[in-house]
Amino acid sequence: MTDNDTFDTELSPAEREQVARLPESDLALIDAALLSQVTGQWRKVARVVGMAMLSMPDHTEDVPDAFFARRVALLVESGRLESQGDLRRMRFSEVRWRSA
Repeated sequence: MTDNDTFDTELSPAEREQVARLPESDLALIDAALLSQVTGQWRKVARVVGMAMLSMPDHTEDVPDAFFARRVALLVESGRLESQGDLRRMRFSEVRWRSA
């Protein structure tokens, strides 16, 4: 398997267990941090995730970037953002505010 065949959003069993314990308030903070990094222009998901994580270091020290990427996909599914590319691969996908 090459690097291009792997998905950035894969969580280990331990990571899945860890993020399953996050309270709704933390999920809301993560979503708000992600949304604050999105504009009307296309941005790489990796950039959005990285900048969101940097903006809230006290809350994300134990939360993997793959979980943030999964939250981006949920924001796309909910209609808040639009995407292009494969959201399972942060460097090969982009998001922006949903156009009217």
